[in-house]
Amino acid sequence: MTTTLITGANKGLGYETARRLVEAGHTVYLGSRDAGRGREAADRLGARLVVLDVTDDASVAAAARAVGADGGLDVLINNAGVEGRTADGAVIGAADVTPGDLRAVFETNVFGLVRVTHAFLPLLLRSPAPVVVNLSSGLASMAGVTAEGTPAYAYPGVAYPASKAAVNMVTVQYAKAFPAMRVNAVEPGFTKTDLNHNTGVQTVEEGAEIIVRMAQVAPDGPTGGYLDANGPLPW
Repeated sequence: MTTTLITGANKGLGYETARRLVEAGHTVYLGSRDAGRGREAADRLGARLVVLDVTDDASVAAAARAVGADGGLDVLINNAGVEGRTADGAVIGAADVTPGDLRAVFETNVFGLVRVTHAFLPLLLRSPAPVVVNLSSGLASMAGVTAEGTPAYAYPGVAYPASKAAVNMVTVQYAKAFPAMRVNAVEPGFTKTDLNHNTGVQTVEEGAEIIVRMAQVAPDGPTGGYLDANGPLPW
């Protein structure tokens, strides 16, 4: 049986991905910063709760010990993420963004991803078919954000696209370093979730499609890729 950990999975895309993978027969660890909300979500799905704050070294280390004590890990889905809007929901553009704004977003989206991957890597490398799925964005594509007239070009934010571009680079470097592991970055699309103050246009069911697909990628399947539901995306 495949054992899967999903960070930030008590709601949104993480929750829907957990639901689909439980249905597919995975043993799913539902990662959540909030133990109460995580327990409610895990109980609804038939998943296992692991309290996990991707920005905290001790929390991540404790989660890795707990999962390891239970037997191991085959699939890691780095789903936890933040966009970094203002309190009133406004995207922070180039005229107003500060180093602190970038630091706050990178702490979860990039450093948190690396923190979790590093901690769980020994478990993954013991799996016969290890998989890592990193949540990226269409806003990470240099080709996309420089194509005039597209939604990506019109997006004014700085911190979120920069963080997801970094996720793409991290993904490629892990894939090169561990050729036996399938490591890919995925773009779920502009999905209606709390991350974007529910301004997205897709449902979580639609957004989770590529995450679920790449979580179940074959051992000889693609690695080091950047994909959405329709296939590879331009970097």
